[in-house]
Amino acid sequence: MDVLWVVAHPEPRSLTGVLAAEGRTALVEQGHEVEVSDLYAMRWDPVLTRSDYGLDADERLSVSTASRRAFDAGTLPPEIRAEQAKLRRADALVLQFPLWWFGLPAILKGWVDRVFVEGFAYGVRGPDGRTRRYGDGVLAGKRALVVTTTGGPDPVFGPRGINGHAEELLFPLLHGTLFYAGATVLPPLLIPGADRFTEADGARAGAALRERLAGLGTEAPLPYRPQNGGDYDESLVLRPHRAPGQAGLSVHTADTAEVRAAG
Repeated sequence: MDVLWVVAHPEPRSLTGVLAAEGRTALVEQGHEVEVSDLYAMRWDPVLTRSDYGLDADERLSVSTASRRAFDAGTLPPEIRAEQAKLRRADALVLQFPLWWFGLPAILKGWVDRVFVEGFAYGVRGPDGRTRRYGDGVLAGKRALVVTTTGGPDPVFGPRGINGHAEELLFPLLHGTLFYAGATVLPPLLIPGADRFTEADGARAGAALRERLAGLGTEAPLPYRPQNGGDYDESLVLRPHRAPGQAGLSVHTADTAEVRAAG
């Protein structure tokens, strides 16, 4: 496989940096081609501005309209077009970052903001006229793995931990960005204790990462419900017979019985 590895951490000697090097080595050993976007090393500018779309100072900026026009015209800045080309080439995407204030580092959020423009990652229609999203889109057929490190211990990010369950904390990225753009999204790998990791901790974390990467092409994905799979009505609201009486983020993930029936 061709794998795009996007990493966001300013310190290469951090646990994130150590694991990024370990993970890329593991993939190469497995015979994969690896392309890296190290955002801090690239000095990636996370700030979306009107200059991305060639607008004059007196023009009103409508991000979706302007980005679509620039995308269609091929006039997006070269650094954005280069990242889009990497995504097109990739069979799999790994996003790696520390979990800062329960979200992405600004530099990685800015990478998404500037690269995932209208016409590329959203606002795209299929042959049937329907918008390609939530299970379909530019990332369709590509597998995506999120690897994140945290300062706190593992239990606080568990199903009953005070920090919230990792899959729900990362829902905006896993479901709202990657699955929205069509990716087959794997369960995230959360590695705790980044602030106090020892050499032994790093070795254990590296082994856990290697294990997950060995299944990058075969691991069962998160069973998110596709937009056009019949689970949602015309208003994109979950039909009453799916997860009856329930609400919240979890209803957008099929339960075990549904997955078994579909398989």
